[in-house]
This record gives sequence, C-alpha cells and structure tokens, in this order.
Amino acid sequence: MNIVCQLVKFGSKEQVESIELRRKVLRVPLGLDFSKEELALEGHQFHFVAAGFGKIVGVLILVAHPNGILKMRQVAVDSEIQNQGIGQQLVEFSEKWAINNTYNLMVLNARKAAVPFYLKLNYQVTSTEFMEVGIAHVTMQKNLF
Repeated sequence: MNIVCQLVKFGSKEQVESIELRRKVLRVPLGLDFSKEELALEGHQFHFVAAGFGKIVGVLILVAHPNGILKMRQVAVDSEIQNQGIGQQLVEFSEKWAINNTYNLMVLNARKAAVPFYLKLNYQVTSTEFMEVGIAHVTMQKNLF
C-alpha cells in the first residue's frame, strides 16, 4: 500500500477533503458536526494528510503553542482501512516535521480507546481521565528531542 503523508495548505482541495474524513470518523458517531466558525479558526493550524487509494485516508492537525510546543488534534484514519499503519505513518511524519521546525514537545488529548496506539509511539500519559465531547480522554505528551 503506497501512502503519501504531506503538509497541505489550509483551503486546499486536500485539506477540504480531510474535513469530510474527520466528520465521518470523529464527529458523526457522536452526533456532532463542525460549525463554519470552528473550521475558520483552523486557518493558522498545520494540516497533515495521508493520501492513498486515490483519496485522503488520514488526517492530523497541529496547533502551535509558545515555547516549542505543538498540540496534536483531530487525528483520524478512514475506518475502512484502520489498523494498517496509516495513523502511525502520519504521526511519525508530523513529528519529523515538528523537529525540523524546532518544536520540542508534542501534546494531545487522546480518547481512552486510542491510548494504546500513542503508548506504542512513546507518548506518556500526563493526566487523569477527563470527559471531552462525552468521551473519556487523557492528556499525553512526547518530548521530540
């Protein structure tokens, strides 16, 4: 399977397509959707996609914070092809990009079901469990250097 990970420009065809993937995987199962205002706020964030099979099959967004910190959010892989390493490729690609751009810490709020995935990638749990969008989460982080 030939998957290509890349940083895409906000408003590009790939980024717009990634919104539909996020909606399908992350929002619809919770009975949620994006507002135009929410999506407009993503203009200053970094949008990464995984492309394969002629479409966008994975997405990950990074938000820059002070002191070399990035927050990873909205990570999704097409549910029809999960558990094939696409999420791992996307996370590793975004980490390399972060290091090349002098970021030193990646933080994220992981759904409890995703914790084993991030542990495998050397992220550490840094909080107690909390609820977000009606689902149990924990905060995790990884030093990039």
